[in-house]
Amino acid sequence: MSTLELTKDNFDQVVTDNDFVLIDFWASWCGPCRQFAPVFEGASERHPDLVFAKVDTEAQQELAAAFEIRSIPTLMIVRDNVAVFAQPGALPESSLEDVIGQARALDMDEVRKSIEDAQKSAAAPDGSQGA
Repeated sequence: MSTLELTKDNFDQVVTDNDFVLIDFWASWCGPCRQFAPVFEGASERHPDLVFAKVDTEAQQELAAAFEIRSIPTLMIVRDNVAVFAQPGALPESSLEDVIGQARALDMDEVRKSIEDAQKSAAAPDGSQGA
């Protein structure tokens, strides 16, 4: 499967319509981005069941700002509309495969519960758990 180009116009639909999306935030002038591109493309061929997408941070500055992208390339993985991984830097193939495997293995019910618990803790003024 080839990679999709994400823009502010299609981002929400792509992430909402797919259970597992890997997003490469990149720019054409970025050397490490160019080095990571074939690794990302190769992974898309090995994992046709996943959606691989790219955000050109120069053309899509609003998206890059919305996700607070400060360094490129940045890889983000979104599962079930939850960002479960975000890390700057060009990953070697073995590390990318490891990250994909870890993201596949996540129990998303546990992830959502953990997020909910953290939000409850943050909302409680004394730091105690809410009811």
